[in-house]
Parts: sequence; C-alpha cells; structure tokens
Amino acid sequence: METESEPYVRLATLRQLHQVMADMNTARSLADTLQTVADGVVTGLGYELACVNLVRPDGDLVVAAFSGNPAAEALITGRVGSRDSWERRLAMGERWGDLVFIPHTEGWVLDDDDVPQWYTDGPAPRFEDEWHPSDRLFAPMYAPGGSSGDLLGVLSVDRPRNGRRPGAWGREALQVYAFQAAIAISNARLRANMQRALVRLEREQQALRASEESFRQAFEYAPSGMAIAEMGGDQHGRILRTNDALCRLLGRPASAMRRYSFSDLVHPEDIGTLLRTSAEGGRAELRLARRDGSYVWVSLRNSVVADAADGPRFLLTHVEDIEERKRRELHLAHRASHDSLTGLPNSAELRARLSARLCSRPQSVHPGEPDPLDAAYGHPAYDAADAAHGFDFAPVPQAYDAYDHHVHTIAPEGERDDGAKGLAVLFCDLDGFKSINDRFGHNAGDAVLIEVARRLSNGVRDGDTVARLGGDEFVILADGLGRADAQDLAVRLRNEIIQPIRAEGRAVRVGASFGIGWAHCGMTADEVLKSADERMYVEKRSRPKQHRRAG
Repeated sequence: METESEPYVRLATLRQLHQVMADMNTARSLADTLQTVADGVVTGLGYELACVNLVRPDGDLVVAAFSGNPAAEALITGRVGSRDSWERRLAMGERWGDLVFIPHTEGWVLDDDDVPQWYTDGPAPRFEDEWHPSDRLFAPMYAPGGSSGDLLGVLSVDRPRNGRRPGAWGREALQVYAFQAAIAISNARLRANMQRALVRLEREQQALRASEESFRQAFEYAPSGMAIAEMGGDQHGRILRTNDALCRLLGRPASAMRRYSFSDLVHPEDIGTLLRTSAEGGRAELRLARRDGSYVWVSLRNSVVADAADGPRFLLTHVEDIEERKRRELHLAHRASHDSLTGLPNSAELRARLSARLCSRPQSVHPGEPDPLDAAYGHPAYDAADAAHGFDFAPVPQAYDAYDHHVHTIAPEGERDDGAKGLAVLFCDLDGFKSINDRFGHNAGDAVLIEVARRLSNGVRDGDTVARLGGDEFVILADGLGRADAQDLAVRLRNEIIQPIRAEGRAVRVGASFGIGWAHCGMTADEVLKSADERMYVEKRSRPKQHRRAG
C-alpha cells in the first residue's frame, strides 16, 4: 500500500495484505506470532515502524515485538508501560473507528509517562494531511468475542511510507489487521497453553505411572500381607487384590481370595471387631481362617482410599502376622492366672471367678418372693404385681441399676436337702502329703500334686473350676448343685485321690479332706473360702488320724 489513491487499491496490495494475515496464523509459537504481527504492519500496511504492546497477567503492557528499526527494537523491546498510562492514551486524541490518533499538537503531554516509545526526527508538515514525526497512531486489539474491556494488546504504528496520514482505506485496513492479529495472538496463546498443558499432563502421567509402579512393587513384594477391598455398594468388603505374603499366610491362592471378603474369613467371635474396623478405617487384632481350617492371629489395619474424581472408595488393608506375639501374650496371661506346676487356675484367678458370681447386695428372701429392696426400688417382677393393684412407684435410682437383672447366687438352707441348687465351694486339703515331701523329696511331692490336679480336673464337669489355692490345698467351684450333689462329688473326688500315685519310681498314697461351703450374694470371696476351709477342718478332725492318709 504505497501511494495508491482511494478508493482505488491495487490487487497486489490486497494480495500482500492477505499474505501477512495468513503468515500470522501459521506461526509456530506465540513469540513467532507476535513478531509476524509486527512485521506484517511494515510489509503489508506500508508503515516504517510497528510495535506490539501485549497485556501481561498483571494488567500492564509489555513491548513484545518490534519491526522496522533494529536500534529502536533493541532499545524498547521488553520494557513495560503501566495500564493507567495506556488507558489515558487510548482515551485521548481522535477516534478513527477503533483506532486512536493523537496528533503532535496534543501528544506532548505524554512525553513524561511510562509508556515505552521512540522518537523520530523530520521536517514540520508542509500540508494538512502530512504525517508529523510526533504523531501517534494506536490500534487496540481485543480478545475475540470479548468487549472493549477485554484488551489483549495495542499496535503502535509510525511513519507511513507515503508520508501522509492514512485515509479511509488505510484506517479500515489497520482495524481489520488489528482484529485478525488479536485472533492470531489468542490462538497462539491457546496453542501455547495447550502445549504446556500437554507437557504437564504427560509429566503427571509419567509421575502417576511411576507412582503406580512403586505402589505395585511395594504392594506385591511387601513382607506382610496386603489386600485391596471394595468399600460401599453391594460388594462391600469383597477382596479385589491380594499380595503373595497374605496368600502364604492364609494358605490360599490369589484367585481363591477374590471370592471372599474379610468377613468370610474372620473368626465368628471377631466379626464385630472387623465391622467396626472397616467402618472407621482403623486397626484391630483378630483371627483369620487358614485354608486348613485353623486360625491365625493378625493385626489388621485399614486405610480408606478415594480416587481423584471422588469416585468409588476402597479399603487398603495391611495384615501382619502376630501369632507368635499373641501366643506369648496368652502364655504370660496364663502364667499370671494359673499355677505353674499344675496348670490349674491360681488363687487370684479363683477369687476373680468366685467374685464374678457375687454382689454386695444380700439375698434375704426365698426364691420367687419379692425382695424388700426390689419392692422399694422398682424391681420388674414386683412392678408387675403392683400394677395389678394400681400402685405406682418412682423410677429405680441409678445406684441400683446394676441389680435390676442380677441373678442372685443362693445356697441350700439347713442340713437337709431342700431341693435348692447353688454354687458349691469344695475346699480340699491333702492328708499325708508332708511326709511324702520329707521322705522322698520335692520332686516326688510335685509329681503327687500334678497327678491330684489331673484327677480333680477329670472328676468335675465342663464349666466347673478346679484351682490350686497353694501348697497341697485345692478348691473346686461347682455351680447348680444341691447339698446331696455336693457331698456325692466330694466323696467321688476323694476316692479318686486316694488311689496309688506313681512318683519317682515308687507308688505312694495320700488322703484328702473336703469341706463344702456355699457362695451367695452378700458374701465376699474370702468369706466363702473361709467358710469352706472351716468345714474342711471339721471334716478332717472328725476322722480317725490313722485313716486320714488313705481315707
């Protein structure tokens, strides 16, 4: 577009303009696009100088590309002008459509602002439409589809080659060019953002693949058991994946494990613990079934895992074999509560079991009759009787809540059997045991105690307790016996004990004296044992001395 008159425009000029617009849209990068925009103003629109001022994220404008003068390009490229200064410039001068023209007569007020600019020398205009060196022409570029508030940048142009201010054709061409330049810059930015996003995505995918591989290796080769199970839905708890360590621990192949959930494998007594652990994402110690039907103690720790899109959640379960530790704990607990020689419950365990059957509230009435305390504090049985008579008692005080459903331990009354059943406490003391220790040594005495313990254990029912109180004293707790039943049990056990015992290569015999006490609420464990002990001494003294050892 050299000097052609308007409205006549040479076809070659249109082709040249079309070519520079095409070049803008084929640039490979944002920097190339910006430079192509600046070069197109010079090669396609007939200006000697052109500058692309691009809006930064902070709102200020930076000189992003310059064309036409290498010295001026080196001077101002990369420099920044404030948004306020640019808005003041775009609000001044003459409006040529979307263009802003600031004649030299007004532009002097802008000499001291912070917008980067160049200065050109030249003679004063000789005619009205001649270009002055201090004239300024700006073509704002707006984001495609946006409004005037979506400023993308500003094209600054200077020194038309024909020396004249652009006419209608030149102004229209510059506006169209600025519009197309905004599209090209936006597209270049979009491509650059997409390329950065693709690079970032690829890096994230690589990191994810590396993380997944690390997790897979950590999962598969972990020395302790690992499993992934579904959480929620119809398949809640179903095992999706297991590692080799868990399969070896339970003796089950991975393909078989996927048919189960942990609730299928847990010991029936531990199912409640498992359900609480699954719900809370915590840890617990429980037993899991092996393929051979045995159970192994494990420490089970759950972690709730959700995917990035908040989709289905899973349970990552860590299973550690604690069988050996549990065995030691049980052994220590057994040693603390059982006699080391005979394996029977010791004195502390005996008192604990006996105390568990007793309470501090005495049973002062016959079975089936309302207790005065029950009547006073609203026992359900008494409430039902009084409801028929229209009585209305106050609610049960908190202090008596523990007794509302307590089944009292009672004892047969009197010396004759009245049919009542209770908790019999048989106190057994061996006769002649000291002489065995003195004559044959403690090893023989220990062998006697072990055999007596075995015979006592074999002579009682499942659920009865045989304990070693200390020395040669044993106690039997037998529930649900009448007076005659307890006496028969004592005779039977005594007859078992007096049979010859093999100790240290010789046969020895001991006798046994039994005292029968009865436990009932209102007594302490020591009182019950003392009562049985006293009866044992009465029974021992009632028999001739020469018959005590062998009965």
